Amino acid sequence: MGYKVVVVGATGNVGREMLNILAEREFPVDEIAALASRRSLGTECSFGDKTLKCQDLEHFDFTGWDIALFAIGSDATKVYAPKAAAAGCVVIDNSSLYRYDPDVPLVVPEVNAAAVDGYTKKNIIANPNCSTAQMVVALKPLHDRAKIKRVVVSTYQSVSGTGKDAMDELWNQTKGVFVPGQEVAPSVYPKQIAFNVIPHIDVFLDSGDTKEEWKMVTETKKIVDPKIKVTATCVRVPVFVGHAESINVEFEDFLDWEEATEILREAPGILVVDKREAGGYITPVECVGEYATYVSRIRQDVTIENGINFWCVSDNLRKGAALNAVQIAEVLGQRCLKKG
Repeated sequence: MGYKVVVVGATGNVGREMLNILAEREFPVDEIAALASRRSLGTECSFGDKTLKCQDLEHFDFTGWDIALFAIGSDATKVYAPKAAAAGCVVIDNSSLYRYDPDVPLVVPEVNAAAVDGYTKKNIIANPNCSTAQMVVALKPLHDRAKIKRVVVSTYQSVSGTGKDAMDELWNQTKGVFVPGQEVAPSVYPKQIAFNVIPHIDVFLDSGDTKEEWKMVTETKKIVDPKIKVTATCVRVPVFVGHAESINVEFEDFLDWEEATEILREAPGILVVDKREAGGYITPVECVGEYATYVSRIRQDVTIENGINFWCVSDNLRKGAALNAVQIAEVLGQRCLKKG
């Protein structure tokens, strides 16, 4: 006995990862459907040892389906998520559309699993931004111990967070650097991404922050604690997959770095790899394909009274998107939905 599951946006980077992770984690599926836009009709997607053919989202009837994992942009989600929800299918949405809706829970299962119960208001659960998801997994156990006052985070975000076209742009620009006459002008990004870093993710706001930075602030407050002050600088780097973050945390109470390390070692979803030697830390390349959020470089910040610094790395297509969505589905099944 299991669930009838729909993956919406199955041909994209995140949609394909959703199918992979559902199979890897042996999510109890009785029936599964892969949906995409009409231009992808019939495109084949893998689900474990099975091959699925994409169906047309526009004409799909969600009646009788239990869970829909959405991995499409906000514009299309705005059209189709309410239809799925109205048909009785619980939507787990990876776009930003519903994250800030007070009637829609924003969930990272290691942090606030019980918030899933609030799905009944709209039959929708929101998945957080990729950069927020990995950070709050590390913040929550520390917050439970010593109460976080303020977080200063700088992100180093891979191009897969923008999508396939961005990954192609990085690849083609990198080749173009070495082949005279084959230089590739920026198209996806406002400046060259190959051998460069761009301190600009999403649109600029009147405050001077980008929307990505605003998302990290707002989502951390909703998921962990509205009293936490957060300031972020989000940077796109020439890495294909895997987001990294340099995080400085100021606490209300003193927390020794060694105790912080032990807390994180015991925390769900975290793997601490922290040897104070060359190579004794995790980089984005090493986290690709993994479920964990990795924490390294844990140390005291001696410039403030109660401060800790650490380095945090995770596969943004997994924990930052697809894995978190599947984990939400698992919690939903355990707490709320009946199988079959």
